[in-house]
Amino acid sequence: MSNYRIRQGDTLSALAARFKTSVSALARTNKIANPNLIYAGASLRVPGHSGSDSFQPAKGGSKGSGGAKAPSGSKGGGKVDSSAGAGNSGGATPAMRKLAAAGRAAAMGMGGYNSQGLCATGVSRAIQNAFGVKVWGNGNQIDNNLPKDKFKQVNMSLAEALKTPGLVLTWEKTSSRLGSIYGHTAITTGDGRSSVSDFIERNTLGAGGRSGLKIFRPIV
Repeated sequence: MSNYRIRQGDTLSALAARFKTSVSALARTNKIANPNLIYAGASLRVPGHSGSDSFQPAKGGSKGSGGAKAPSGSKGGGKVDSSAGAGNSGGATPAMRKLAAAGRAAAMGMGGYNSQGLCATGVSRAIQNAFGVKVWGNGNQIDNNLPKDKFKQVNMSLAEALKTPGLVLTWEKTSSRLGSIYGHTAITTGDGRSSVSDFIERNTLGAGGRSGLKIFRPIV
């Protein structure tokens, strides 16, 4: 039996393949109730192996090694999501798909494909319709008001996030006058391009002038 320290971006299935074991064996050995959720910084016991030299990343890591820094505010214990890390819509949970559908419905009910300047209203409405939770604040305030028992911040690029449905995106600032004050927020659809709030934005990746991106995944 050996130990491996879980890094941001790891998935249980990838680790099982790496260490020539099975997902069920890892889950059983480590008493993991949900194999789709593992924790950055946690120690994973790997059955059938001895020694730990090849299991631990070198101090400081190397760029491109996959050991991404944990999201700010997570204190090294942020949940690592196997589907979000992979940027694969096929790995989305039912809760994520439910939020994506609620987001699209809210957007179509408000502005369709035209912004009404009410992004936070659209996202808040979608979250309430999907999970029965009220979230207040502007586009750059929602990130602080998401219930921590229902959402976890994930560390990934915007391009990866857009491939996964049901993630909440927040930006501190955008290039517009109001956006520089209130920021922007949206929910990913999983098609790799668009996101929804009070309207459907066809090309979120191409929207310039935005800064301070944070990404959150529902864990309900």
